[in-house]
Amino acid sequence: MPFLSLIIPAHNSSQTLPRLLDSIRYERLNNLEIIVVDDNSKEKLSHFAEATRDKKNIKIFFLKKNMGPAHARNFGAEKARGDVLVFLDADVVVMPGTLKEVVRIFTEDKYKVAATGVWDKKQEGISFFPKFKALRDWSYWVNERKADSYYYLFSTRIAAIRRDVFLQLGGFNESFRGADVEDIEFTYRLAKKYRVDFNEKMRVFHQFEDFWPIAKKYFKRAYQWVEIFSNRKKFDPVATTGNEAITTISAVGLMGSLGLGLISLMSQISQVRQIREIGLGAGVLFFGLSAVFLTIHLLGVRKFLKFVYQEEGLFFTIKSFFVGIVLYLFIFAGAVWGTLRKYFK
Repeated sequence: MPFLSLIIPAHNSSQTLPRLLDSIRYERLNNLEIIVVDDNSKEKLSHFAEATRDKKNIKIFFLKKNMGPAHARNFGAEKARGDVLVFLDADVVVMPGTLKEVVRIFTEDKYKVAATGVWDKKQEGISFFPKFKALRDWSYWVNERKADSYYYLFSTRIAAIRRDVFLQLGGFNESFRGADVEDIEFTYRLAKKYRVDFNEKMRVFHQFEDFWPIAKKYFKRAYQWVEIFSNRKKFDPVATTGNEAITTISAVGLMGSLGLGLISLMSQISQVRQIREIGLGAGVLFFGLSAVFLTIHLLGVRKFLKFVYQEEGLFFTIKSFFVGIVLYLFIFAGAVWGTLRKYFK
C-alpha cells in the first residue's frame, strides 16, 4: 500500500503535466501513487495514458463531463489508497526534497493532519510581471510572515492531508466549478477541528502568467471571497489579513485623491476668480489626503519593497510599487462588485 497518494486534476494540461511527473519521479520515492484525473479535456491525454500503462504507480482517469478541479480532486481522493493525500496543480513542478519532506512530517508526527506549502520565488525568463508575482507571493508567505504567526491556507498548489480526515470533511465544495475559492472554503472547514501547518520546504515551481490573466483572477477571487467574509466577518491569513485590507483601501484612496486633486487644479484655467480659489483649496486638500494615503500604503508594503529591492534592485522595486497599486485596485473593484451582487441579487 502506498503512503502518499498524489492527486492531480488535469484540464488541457498536456504541455505542463509531463514536466510535473518528471519532477515527481526525480524524488525517487517508492511508497507513493500518482492519480491524474483528466477533467474532460479538449486535448485528450490518451497518448499519455498509453505511455504510463506499464508504470504501476501512475493511474489516469478520464471524466466524461467537465466538472471543475474541486470535483476532480474529490474523485481522485475516492480512488486513492494512500494514508496521506497530496494535492498538486497540473501546472507546477515539484522542487527537490519536497515530497520527502511531506513523508517526514507525516511519519514523524502521527498526529499531524494537514500541511501546505508555497510557490518558489524564482521564474524562468526575464519578463517583469511573472517575476513580480512570484516575489509577491513568496514575500507574503515567507518574508513577511512572523515566526509565531499561523498562516494556514490549504492551497492546492501543494497541500497534504490525511485521507480519512479529507473524506470525513466531505472534500472540496464542488459548487465552485473553476479554480476559484474552493481551497479557502475547505480551509475554514478543516481549521475548525484541525491545525494546518505551513511548511516552506514543501515547495513547487510555477511559471506565472502575465498581468491581465492574473488581474482578472484577483478580481474574480475578490468578489467570491466577499460571500465567505460576510459569514465570518473577520480577516485572517487564509484569504486576506487586516493589514492587506488597509493596504488595499489606501491604494484606492491614494489614486482617488490624486485624481481629484488634479481635477481641482484644472479649475485654475477658469476665468472666474471664486472657482479658481475653491479649486485651489480643494486641490490642496486632496493632495494632502494623497500624502496620508501614500504614507499608509508605504507602511503596508514596506517589507515587500525592501525584499524586492534586495532581490532585483531599485528600478524593479519602483515598478513593483506602481504595479502593486493597480492590482490592489482590481482587488477592491472585485470586492465592491461582490458586495453589490450580494445585496442586489
